[in-house]
Amino acid sequence: MNSNSLDTIYFVKLPKDFKLSNNALNINPEIPLPVQKKDRDDSDSFNMADLSEEQILAGILTVLAYDTKNENLDYYRDFIKKVRPNLKKELAEAAILKTKNEEWDLAEEIWMSLHGLDPEDKAIVLNMALFFDQKADSYRKGNLFDDADAYDSTALEYYKNAMNSSPELPDAFFNAGFFYLKQRNFKEAKSCFENYVALTADFKDDELGENGIYKKERAQELINKISNRNLENERFYKANELIKENKLEEALEQIRLFTQDNPNVWNAWFMMGWIFRRMERYQEAMQAFTKAQEFEGGDENPDTLNELAICQMETGDFKGAKENLYKALSIDGDNIKVISNLGYLSLKTGDTEDAKGFFNTVLEISPDDKIAQYELSKLND
Repeated sequence: MNSNSLDTIYFVKLPKDFKLSNNALNINPEIPLPVQKKDRDDSDSFNMADLSEEQILAGILTVLAYDTKNENLDYYRDFIKKVRPNLKKELAEAAILKTKNEEWDLAEEIWMSLHGLDPEDKAIVLNMALFFDQKADSYRKGNLFDDADAYDSTALEYYKNAMNSSPELPDAFFNAGFFYLKQRNFKEAKSCFENYVALTADFKDDELGENGIYKKERAQELINKISNRNLENERFYKANELIKENKLEEALEQIRLFTQDNPNVWNAWFMMGWIFRRMERYQEAMQAFTKAQEFEGGDENPDTLNELAICQMETGDFKGAKENLYKALSIDGDNIKVISNLGYLSLKTGDTEDAKGFFNTVLEISPDDKIAQYELSKLND
């Protein structure tokens, strides 16, 4: 849901003596309250006697979520807090549940309302960053890359907001670190993890608790890996940025120079292999992916196995491709990229029924996957 949600409400002025449920509120008759429309409802047919508390609450939450310039926001917040003092807690629980169930649109609506209700609560801001981060991951798994990139941008805005909180919120830096890792922005990732470690340095173990101790150790582990693999290196960063710009030859030159000084970094060999694969230089790509498997991190990585299998399919080594795809699946059984590629491998070997089975499995995991939908539509014609 988005700003079009404002079309589902209208505004009414309530008389000063209007009573809402059992709450004796001092209603300002000069400030119109937003009311959620009922089915086939409109402002011309409005009947004060039919007005319900839920309609007003829903209308206010819609305004708080999507009309951030409304001059009466403070009045609406005060109103809703008096009518439903526990609503913030109820909304947070509902938002977390809907996010867990991947009901993305409804979860987003609730998070936006929750943020509008208390925009200064940085814990909510961090949870919204995590929400949009997860939503981006889900859309990317479904091959909706443009939408995923947009949600990544939104997530980053909320992460930055959360990291600017006062007092500082350690978990904002911890989670933002993982966000930057996915973006291959290792310099920013390391900075976030270093901030997390610094902010928790004075806490005793009993104050941190088991989860806090784990996160602190994990942050330090990732700092060490980034440093030991020299992933902050300007050449590595530049290669990644050039890939985003589709300047593959220039990216290849940067990552080659990086591997000369850092020959044991699996991430670099993986990046080199990915560039070669994009350039359809499959033999060189396979050499790079095989090299990546020699080092810690690349040896049991499903993405490395998946990429290697793609190259094997392109060069006619269907047996090798199948072996590597099943190895990848043994590591990550719900990896829809791997399952999709098993579908494509089945198509290449003429096993259309097996291909249908794999693409249907993809849709069971990610119902909005466009590639699986397209391939099945062709197979079912």
